[in-house]
Amino acid sequence: MVKKSPPEPRQFLPLTSAMFHILLALADRERHGYDIMVEVQERTAGEVRIGPGTLYGSLKRMVASGMVEECDERPDPDFDDERRRYYRLTDFGFRIARAEAQRLADLVKTAKRKKLLSKA
Repeated sequence: MVKKSPPEPRQFLPLTSAMFHILLALADRERHGYDIMVEVQERTAGEVRIGPGTLYGSLKRMVASGMVEECDERPDPDFDDERRRYYRLTDFGFRIARAEAQRLADLVKTAKRKKLLSKA
C-alpha cells in the first residue's frame, strides 16, 4: 500500500482574503464564529468585515480541506451559549497560513523595491 503524502501548503495559495483573516484569527486560540468576525473587524480597525455567509462558507471549506477543525471540547455552558461551534487551526492550517504570510511578505518586498511603498 502506497502512503499518500500530505498536500503542499502552496497548492492552496493564494488564499481568499476571508480565509487568510480566519486563519489569522485562529492562529492564537480557538474561537467561535462571532468571535472570529469581531477579531477580524477589530484587528483591521473596521476595514475588513466578514459576514456570516462568507465566514461559515469559508469555515466549511476550510474544515473539508483540513485547515481548520471543529473543537470537541466546549466551554462551561454556564458561561457560554451551547449552540456555538468552536474552531481551531490544524497543523496543516498553520503551515498554510505561514506560507500565505510569506507569499504576502515577498510581495511587499517587491512593492518596496519598486518604490510603491516607503522603505520604513
